Amino acid sequence: MYFLGIDVGSISTDLVVMDEDGDIQKNLYLKTKGKPLDAIRGGLSRLGELFDSETIAGVGVTGSGRGLAGAFVGADVIKNEITAHGVAAARIDPEIRTVIEIGGQDSKLILMKDGLVTDFAMNTVCAAGTGSFLDRQAERMGIPIEEFGKAALRGNRPTPIAGRCAVFAESDIIHQQQIGASEENLLAGVCRALVSGYLSNVAQGKKLEPKICFQGGVAANQGLCAAFEEALGMEIFVPKEHKVMGAYGAALLALEQTGKGKTRFKGFGRGSLAAEIREEVCNDCPNRCSVIRLYHEGKVLGAFQDRCGKYQKAEG
Repeated sequence: MYFLGIDVGSISTDLVVMDEDGDIQKNLYLKTKGKPLDAIRGGLSRLGELFDSETIAGVGVTGSGRGLAGAFVGADVIKNEITAHGVAAARIDPEIRTVIEIGGQDSKLILMKDGLVTDFAMNTVCAAGTGSFLDRQAERMGIPIEEFGKAALRGNRPTPIAGRCAVFAESDIIHQQQIGASEENLLAGVCRALVSGYLSNVAQGKKLEPKICFQGGVAANQGLCAAFEEALGMEIFVPKEHKVMGAYGAALLALEQTGKGKTRFKGFGRGSLAAEIREEVCNDCPNRCSVIRLYHEGKVLGAFQDRCGKYQKAEG
């Protein structure tokens, strides 16, 4: 039997299938491209070519699009990103005390002890410390994002860049380009600025203790890892599963909570199911919740976002 984890974010949608021992059998890292439902459907279709729906014993979902994913696939567990990433980190190495997670649109810090989350912080205000900012600068400078980190490592005199604001940072980069700063030093400066912004805006004086784990797609950036190690004076551990840790954590939560029960999973066949999203207002109480419902050929597939959960219970 297998367990499915799905992490729907603004930049990527990640799916993990793992076995009963917690070993990942298959993972997918897909671009969301502003269409999370399409990304979920695409991931289900691809996994459906490899696994039978009947072998899935539980499904967990997380990420900013977890409500949509849960309603569409039939999730057994719906959890926030902090919980999912913390569970995954503890499974990878129980000695991890600090988790640095940088996603496409936000940054997170998770502090742990004995495998449990003890504190956390998030930054969703400015894009300066996120993957989308790095993607933007790489594209503007004509550098493949895959080469960003390697090029930054070659910079021996990092260019001073403002790290608190994406607008100011880009303005600094353009100015430094105009006065002849080298590409390598510019990229090294960007990495140093991002780390400085993360420590001041997200960590905000919290004590980061080893072992430190760096998660998220941005963790593949070697220049950024080096900048964190320089700033903290500690080694940074990047797990091989760093891109899909949220989905992995969701799958682990499904194993923990639904290992012996009957799953609500609707099957990989939903990957080929066209769905329409409608926003409706419920007038049954003064809350007047804005309920999101999924339809296929006039039939309700699922619902989410209602406060009391009655639509989710009735239609999920």
